Amino acid sequence: WQQPWTDYVAPAAMILFGFDLLFRRREHRHENFLQRPVPSSEEGKRIVCKTRFGGDEYVYHGETFHGASLEVFCGGIRLDLRDAVISEDEEIDIHNSCGGIEIFVPRTVNVVVQSRSFLGGVENSTNGTTTPSAPTIHIIASNFCSGVEIRN
Repeated sequence: WQQPWTDYVAPAAMILFGFDLLFRRREHRHENFLQRPVPSSEEGKRIVCKTRFGGDEYVYHGETFHGASLEVFCGGIRLDLRDAVISEDEEIDIHNSCGGIEIFVPRTVNVVVQSRSFLGGVENSTNGTTTPSAPTIHIIASNFCSGVEIRN
């Protein structure tokens, strides 16, 4: 009979540590992200960004933001909304497995996070506005062995 520590916890911890080493080095190096044009959905509203085993960066330069769906598997997405036009409440739906997502938001919006994470999490480091009538970005995140960082 072996202890659960040696059968389950130690191997899982070593695997997670390995993923952390692999992805943390890649996600913060700007040159590893492919700069892509902001995608538009069929109806011209909500965008859909998907990445597998790589990194993509989407930067708004004055375009209107109407929400997003971000899907990551073993990679990363950087979404920069600091120069986006956000005039009403919007939603970002996130499904993230073994990856990382960085979201930059303007200081003129509020951010509300709902997270359902297993071996991961969401860090909201924003300094939002104190105006209650300001637009709110609602972030709904499902993470598995992954993380989301939101900042200004």
